Amino acid sequence: MTEQSEDYGVVAMVGNPLSDKGRGARIGKRVHALLSEAGERHGFRVIDLTGNSFNDSLANVRRRSDDYDHLVVVGGDGMVALGANAVGSSGKTLGIVATGSGNDFARGLKLPVNRIETAVEGIVGAIVRGTHIDVDMGHVTALAGAVATDPTMGEELPAMPGQTAGEPAFDRYYAGMLSCGLDASINDRANHSRLPGGSLRYFAAVLAEVTHLRRYGYHVKATLADGRIEEYDLISPMLTVANSRHIGGGLEVSPYSRFDDGLLDLVWIDHMPGPLEIADAISKGYNGKLLGSRVFGWKRVRGVEISRAGEGDEPPVLMADGEYIGRLPVAVRSCGRALRVLAPPAVACLQGREHGEEQVLAMLRRDGRDPVTGLFDDDRR
Repeated sequence: MTEQSEDYGVVAMVGNPLSDKGRGARIGKRVHALLSEAGERHGFRVIDLTGNSFNDSLANVRRRSDDYDHLVVVGGDGMVALGANAVGSSGKTLGIVATGSGNDFARGLKLPVNRIETAVEGIVGAIVRGTHIDVDMGHVTALAGAVATDPTMGEELPAMPGQTAGEPAFDRYYAGMLSCGLDASINDRANHSRLPGGSLRYFAAVLAEVTHLRRYGYHVKATLADGRIEEYDLISPMLTVANSRHIGGGLEVSPYSRFDDGLLDLVWIDHMPGPLEIADAISKGYNGKLLGSRVFGWKRVRGVEISRAGEGDEPPVLMADGEYIGRLPVAVRSCGRALRVLAPPAVACLQGREHGEEQVLAMLRRDGRDPVTGLFDDDRR
């Protein structure tokens, strides 16, 4: 007979049964079994709130928010986004069993990737010991004129039944990145690729998309880290509003990003690059030195409004954490430490040590960038 000294409440679980030709359903059942076994030992109950789609599952966990204390999501970054939108700013904890093709958010937090038993063991340990990490999120809201899209297929959606006048077409939290240009096109191509492995699909998509860069037109109104506001038109192939460092299974698009600084990182392509510049940027994409390339612009921001500029091509459908959101215009803001992620003590202790402010400042010195203006040092002379 198992001795139970404490009640750790109820754990809700959400899987992704539609992913990878049924593999997601099998993994979900395995995780549910592992959690249920642990629950019998430690004194918590497990309920499965998996729906038939992203929106269905999200509706389930929101509708039954009073029925659970911890939420565990199983899958890739899209499932992390679902969890962030379900329990963000609520004080409830989120457990992540990272089994997707990218797993960039879990990778950034040093959580197990594609190791189911290890991930579940860490989640259970965190529940029992009460350990977690509080991390920032991005929050993207549609402005007037924006159009929502289906999160899985990217098709434009009509107004939702019961949607009132003035209600935004979409209102979403994201944990990793809001992709507004080339990075969204790359993600879209990778989503439709038949190549095995998320990193391989993404790398192949990068090579394909950079061969025909487009000049997207953005109007940007950014609130900088020091509170100043900058407003300008930007004609660029890429614009990203990043909360985390990685995208596409390990590509460090935003190597200066931190999970606990209360800020977002605005990253864009500064000019139409030539073949040698493209090759140099790709070579630096996996070693944390991408923003040392003069191809890219960078600033820290508290928030940003992005709309369509009068010139340039129309930007693609925006994507957040690999899920389609909708079309411009949008307002984006940082939500400081709004997501509480379950992490075993050993992982929780690492946060802020390996990629804290000191380490990021050292990276900026190495790359020759000013931490306030984002400019290269020799451009300010």
